[in-house]
Amino acid sequence: MTAITTSVFELFKIGPGPSSSHTIGPMKAGFNFNESVKDIQLKKDPTSIEVRLYGSLSATGKGHGTDRAVIAGLLGNSPDAVDCDFLDSLADGTEHQFKSGKISLPLSIKNIIFAEVKNDFPYSNTLLIRLKNGEEILFEQEYYSIGGGFIKWKGQKPALTRAPIYKYGNMEELKKILTDTEKRLHEVILENEKAITETSEEDVLAKIDNLLDIMKKAVDKGLAATGVLPGTLGLHRKAKTLITSTPKGYEDPSKFLIRLNAYAFAASEENAAGHIVVTAPTSGSAGVIPAVVYALEEDAGVSRNMVRRGMLAAAAVGFIAKHNASIAGAEVGCQGEIGVASSMAAALITYAAGFKFWRTENAAETALEHHLGMTCDPVGGYVQIPCIERNAMGAVKAYNAFLIATVENRKFHKVTLDETIAAMAQTGKDMSSKYKETSEAGLAVSVPNC
Repeated sequence: MTAITTSVFELFKIGPGPSSSHTIGPMKAGFNFNESVKDIQLKKDPTSIEVRLYGSLSATGKGHGTDRAVIAGLLGNSPDAVDCDFLDSLADGTEHQFKSGKISLPLSIKNIIFAEVKNDFPYSNTLLIRLKNGEEILFEQEYYSIGGGFIKWKGQKPALTRAPIYKYGNMEELKKILTDTEKRLHEVILENEKAITETSEEDVLAKIDNLLDIMKKAVDKGLAATGVLPGTLGLHRKAKTLITSTPKGYEDPSKFLIRLNAYAFAASEENAAGHIVVTAPTSGSAGVIPAVVYALEEDAGVSRNMVRRGMLAAAAVGFIAKHNASIAGAEVGCQGEIGVASSMAAALITYAAGFKFWRTENAAETALEHHLGMTCDPVGGYVQIPCIERNAMGAVKAYNAFLIATVENRKFHKVTLDETIAAMAQTGKDMSSKYKETSEAGLAVSVPNC
């Protein structure tokens, strides 16, 4: 099995909502295209740019802001630095100027074509970006948004990734490393991160702190906000109502659960509003891990050092899920987004609480197991119904999986994380495309689009 070489900061990325695959990925594709054509030699001067969206990018791209995201990227904006107000302003079709090298062309969302949903490209979510002279295509790049804000493109040369110190491709191989080296999980993931990115431990931890701070900021902003979320659904925010109705403390278990729900609602509502979040591992699931992080630090008083370690444990689970299945709703349904986020969050809570690795794996497995088969069926193509509540449910399931793992007898746990990830991958393959972020079935058709 090939070794995992993904960086923690590729899995956890900073960017605008509402979707990593539909917003962050397409923006990165547009940005890459701008960079790619700076020194290109063309036989004629281009007169226009054309962007064609396929798969669920076409089916639900308007609700996800895919058209605005691609244009923002083509205009030279990267997801981690884009101004959200500027991104929103692109919705009115105002014409801007695409500039790259000697090329200067008018550009707006009118250059976007929502093409076929069903297609034969290697990945369902495909973008074609073209420079044209009249109807003649002078240059074309084929991009794939593969989930979690990750992109690939046709003809892409393999990245010259640096080798990790500890090579593993699944949980079984990772467990053998931990046994053979007698190292803790967070130590192995940290050493690999330093090797892959050639970064010091201090810098890695500082960047993790930044991620945690941005996650908590999204929760704080969501808890303070009121009103209706963007789009045609008319969905009202709930986070503030939940938190103001719930006294702080553990004296009543239901109070803690309501607070945990509020934290997940808060971050998810910020994502739905197109504000800055951290993909964890996707934007659509960007409320689960922030909710448990906020609860651990603000309610449970867990130290930042232990939460950092939990983040590294969560990253290990996310790496393995992505490597052996998918974290994209368009590929495997919502089990790959909320399911993996809940699994990562369960690992984070358990490890941050100081429990041994086997309990961490068992918690992660339990959380993922009980999301298997979950479809991705956003109403109206918006990351709102059922996505926001699913984040809250994912956070609660993560906490419940942690509770079960901390009291169970090790020899009685029958299912491994690798087996559950394999089941997720197979379920995703068998799942109809109607249930993979296309809004062609499920709640997307049974609930009226208000």
